[in-house]
Amino acid sequence: MAYSPRLKEEYKSKVIATLTDEFGYKNVMQVPKLTKIVISKGVGAAVADKKLIDYAVEELSIISGQKAISTLSKKDVATFKLRKGMPIGGAKVTLRGERMYEFLDRLVTSALPRVRDFNGIKATGFDGRGNYNLGITEQIIFPEINIDKVNKISGMDITFVTTAETDKEAKSLLTELGLPFQKN
Repeated sequence: MAYSPRLKEEYKSKVIATLTDEFGYKNVMQVPKLTKIVISKGVGAAVADKKLIDYAVEELSIISGQKAISTLSKKDVATFKLRKGMPIGGAKVTLRGERMYEFLDRLVTSALPRVRDFNGIKATGFDGRGNYNLGITEQIIFPEINIDKVNKISGMDITFVTTAETDKEAKSLLTELGLPFQKN
């Protein structure tokens, strides 16, 4: 039997049934699902020091388990000393499928509980179309990051892209998958 992530199995066995009961879907294909997770990290001082981009790409690759890419400039801007194709401002990685569920599982079970004074994540990060944005202030909450090798503590943004039509459906989906939202 092939390996399948724990959250993927939980989605198939429990989450679909729970969301169908809650929202009254007539077809399994109507049930919202998580399509991708995008992790991005902005590095503002990268124009002056190019090594900061390399550190950001390396950290995102370690955290996500997939090679991250640096964002490149699309055109020349003389006032910012930029040329087309130069790395600027940050790094990102897009997770789909098995790696997406693995990352979500590690985020919920080991990374978020390590946040100091953690009371849950804010429910205000929805965009109106069923996607959720989460900001993390320190990358050292992930157990994969060696604190001794970190040159600068920085944050990152995590975007959960779902097929949900509304924010209410998306919040229910993400809650069932284990994201700990704050109680109002």
